[in-house]
Amino acid sequence: MPSRRSFAILTVAALGAFAAWAQFRGQVRASSGHSQNRWAQYEAEMQDPINDPPDAWEPTEFAFARLRFRSPRDSYSRRKRWGTDANKGDRLFMQAFRRLTRVHTRSVEEIVDIDSDEIFNWPYLYAVGVGDWVFTDSQAARMRNYFERGGFLMVDDFHNEREWASFMDGIHKIFPEREAVEIPDDHPIFNVAYDTRHPFHIPGYQITYGQEWERGGVGGHYRAIMDDKGKVQVAVCFNMDVGDAWEWADAPEYPEKYAGLAFRLGVNYVLYTMTH
Repeated sequence: MPSRRSFAILTVAALGAFAAWAQFRGQVRASSGHSQNRWAQYEAEMQDPINDPPDAWEPTEFAFARLRFRSPRDSYSRRKRWGTDANKGDRLFMQAFRRLTRVHTRSVEEIVDIDSDEIFNWPYLYAVGVGDWVFTDSQAARMRNYFERGGFLMVDDFHNEREWASFMDGIHKIFPEREAVEIPDDHPIFNVAYDTRHPFHIPGYQITYGQEWERGGVGGHYRAIMDDKGKVQVAVCFNMDVGDAWEWADAPEYPEKYAGLAFRLGVNYVLYTMTH
């Protein structure tokens, strides 16, 4: 099992690599041979879009896929709910994942629309702000089919009991018979590559000015929707902001202990989908 010291060294290396390719922003489009960023059509819906690195179109074994869902809040602003923290946070995580595993990983995310059957090509999905998601009957049926085929979803960055209730409304539309449970500390998902048993709360960037909790949600929870055999189908980070910890991992003011756990946890979750 890698030590905390070796993990810290690898994390610093990963962030250094991210900083290096970020310097290519003005040259990316010319060097990649493509006229625009891979997900240019969705950048207006993202909170923090950045230009593609030169290898954005390289075929790889794995890509981090973000779910593009619908929300009543989408009409409030240009940025859509699904696009919270996108796409800088996703890409920092992928740089770390490249360094911390031997998985041939794409440098940019995949955007998977909930209305597309393309979803079945991506066994790992990540979704943010799910305290405001809504599903049509056909979307819920597609998601149920996705999970029954072995798909995995990590949800993050939603807070307080109102958002929890809205999240569970969506889950019950997919699985009327399922309830969320606390993930026990000895569950395999916490110990695939790194020992993340007994994980602590991971706050968002607001911790840098002394505020640990967001939107009235107090008490971090690692929960899950599991199948009948105990396999995690939906990994739930409630009253937490793992994506913020990825996004601000290169900011000196954001505490390393949170970014470090967020990276280790993310690595474990992705590898769990590949091994279970």
